[in-house]
Amino acid sequence: MPYFTVERGYYMEPVYKRLLLKLSGEVLAGEAGHGFDFNIINEVCNAVKKVTDKGVQVGIVVGGGNFWRGRSSGDMDRTRADSIGMLATVMNSLALQQGFLDVGVDARVMSAVQIVGVVETFVRDEAVRHLENGRVVIFAGGTGNPFFSTDSGAALRAAQINADVYFKATNVDGIYDKDPNKFSDAVKFDKISHDELLARNLQVMDTAAAAICRENKIPILVFNLNDTENINRAVCGENAGTVVS
Repeated sequence: MPYFTVERGYYMEPVYKRLLLKLSGEVLAGEAGHGFDFNIINEVCNAVKKVTDKGVQVGIVVGGGNFWRGRSSGDMDRTRADSIGMLATVMNSLALQQGFLDVGVDARVMSAVQIVGVVETFVRDEAVRHLENGRVVIFAGGTGNPFFSTDSGAALRAAQINADVYFKATNVDGIYDKDPNKFSDAVKFDKISHDELLARNLQVMDTAAAAICRENKIPILVFNLNDTENINRAVCGENAGTVVS
């Protein structure tokens, strides 16, 4: 169904049927930088509800940086450190699930790490069935393997569920040729190719994630989540950030 906004005065129709939204764990922490800010979680869930109400199917991958960052774990064994990070994503996924249920959206958590009695184990066909039945599916546990980021896990899930687009929510309004927080002359790209993203090493996501999206012809949209309405704008085809295709 088309979506009418009084502010804009016209109907906005979704241009994507199924999307994968990647959130950082830090987003859920708000200004505190750690733990949960339930006001932020509620805001994100309400923003996603706007697009699910239009019939758009949404899968979500959330990082674990508000609890644990494996690369900052000192001399700890990397495999063990990454396992802790995977568990952090499960905690964040459960918090998001509760947020969705609170706003009236059915949501399921499917984890690559088996935790029987707490979350469903990821099975591709079951995930697609949930999406087709209008449920938000939150993919936890990364890829289930160490040495892979949640960006890579999100790209993998996007390919597995045949997502039309990979939405990467950040704290900047797109992709720049250099860090806009450090360089005042940084230039923003409205569009860029997967090949150029990899060749320039722009560090928007790790190379494995970008390569998975390129090989599976999945466009990437990088946008600023500080304004959660950008999710809705992007779903309806507005230029809300930088498109990688």
